[in-house]
Amino acid sequence: MTGNLTGETHRPGRIEVVCGSMFSGKTEELIRRMRRAKFARQKVEIFKPAMDTRYSEDDVVSHDRHSIKSTPIESSAEILQLSSDIDVVGIDEAQFLDNGIVDVCNTLANRGVRVIIAGLDMDYQGIPFGPIPALCAIADEVSKVHAICVKCGALAYVSHRIVDNDRRVLLGETGEYEPLCRDCYQKAMKKDV
Repeated sequence: MTGNLTGETHRPGRIEVVCGSMFSGKTEELIRRMRRAKFARQKVEIFKPAMDTRYSEDDVVSHDRHSIKSTPIESSAEILQLSSDIDVVGIDEAQFLDNGIVDVCNTLANRGVRVIIAGLDMDYQGIPFGPIPALCAIADEVSKVHAICVKCGALAYVSHRIVDNDRRVLLGETGEYEPLCRDCYQKAMKKDV
């Protein structure tokens, strides 16, 4: 919150997106930012899609097993209902939410809420994923984080699926996906054909 010349308080709303491939530290960064906001005595609430039960049904958990309490939701509209009088809203795995999340985030930011979103920007085929591209377009700040390519050590470009399954949404971790740079991904795709 900031004060203006007349002493009125104004909450500067904003949208921050943290995106990248799997194993790049998106959730870790979301947790870090949310903890800093709590430390600053701001009222925070973090949400995640109810379908993401990989590590916990209720908590947002990074691959490194760091966690923070969250509220599982079925649709983006629930965020508006559950976030009144909140200073900072965190949203993990936003690629799994409906496209209404874009309007929800704009509404919150316009109310003066800081919104921090983490999600995959591309699916396993390198195709922009869910509402993340639209969220990047309306964001005040976009941080693209990178994993390390498991083949050559360069910055990873995409989450390459290493199991035989062509469903677009397949929750998984290192047994199902590996981060690859663009070059190694192209080589892997040629082998898969």
